[in-house]
Amino acid sequence: MNRQDRIKALKQAAKERVLILDGSWGVMIQKRGLAEADYRGERFKDAPGQMKGNNDLLCLTRPDIIADLHDQYFAAGADISETNTFSATSIGQGEYAMEAAVWDINFEGARIAREVADRWTAKEPGKPRFVAGSIGPLPVMLSMSSDVNDPGARKVTFDQVYEAYREQVRALHEGGVDLFLVETITDTLNCKAAIKAILDLQDEGYEELPIWISGTITDRSGRTLSGQTVEAFWNSVRHAKPFAIGLNCALGADLMRPHIADLARVADTLVSAYPNAGLPNAMGEYDEEPHQTGHQLHEWAESGLVNILGGCCGTTPDHIRHVADAVRGMKPRQPAERAKAMRLAGLEPFELA
Repeated sequence: MNRQDRIKALKQAAKERVLILDGSWGVMIQKRGLAEADYRGERFKDAPGQMKGNNDLLCLTRPDIIADLHDQYFAAGADISETNTFSATSIGQGEYAMEAAVWDINFEGARIAREVADRWTAKEPGKPRFVAGSIGPLPVMLSMSSDVNDPGARKVTFDQVYEAYREQVRALHEGGVDLFLVETITDTLNCKAAIKAILDLQDEGYEELPIWISGTITDRSGRTLSGQTVEAFWNSVRHAKPFAIGLNCALGADLMRPHIADLARVADTLVSAYPNAGLPNAMGEYDEEPHQTGHQLHEWAESGLVNILGGCCGTTPDHIRHVADAVRGMKPRQPAERAKAMRLAGLEPFELA
């Protein structure tokens, strides 16, 4: 099955059922108890600084672990698994002085995921598996000042953010992903730089791939870190005509539900949600049991709010298995139909009928 056939199969599957995304990568890697040597491997054994904690680097130094995690999530019922490239931009890897490894991390991350997904598709042709290129947030923001005493201060320019994302998306594309997932978005302007980098690939001769955009609501205010409401965020990115729009991270299912409902009301495309396993406890760990996550997300599907479900921080293959079982056979949400209007956004949405 070539990539365009896989994309057609993905879109057809989305019409037939609620699709399942994988769960947390961080928590599963943490459980391995890896040492500094695992992160360094032979290639980076003499690199300065500490590498432990740079999970993306494991695509190069412990590909066996990354392949096994894809395997575990596909076995649990996931239709889509993300590449292990959440922080694999030159800006993100700059914190480890690993900018020179960015292309290889993304290419190998995509290649590993592609290989595992194709193996599962060959084994279960009635349930093809897909690869989403994970494009995570940056440690810097374009929308907000880096200095409380200077509202105009920024650590980066739009062009620098764009170039960082451009390198990542080209490597993911060449590595074989089926779609791009711009996720855990705290800053809409950063997201727009990623969207531009993806859309510009077509001008360079790359085949078009679906775009999936997932923001994050940081607290009970119902806003992104850069201050937008869910509807304002949607108005800001809908020009990209995404395959799916959604929310992930920061909140557990109980606190995320009203914001997903808001998104489901206005989005004329698929809606995704992959919440954390509740809120972290005093030790920073997640206590929500897999059956609890499955029960809550079952209600979301039953209420017609979602098209894609998965898990973020604290979720494991067991969580994903319970979610997949809980929504099996349920009808996916129908995209919203809204009258034509000019819809703009600042921090709040604006509509001119």
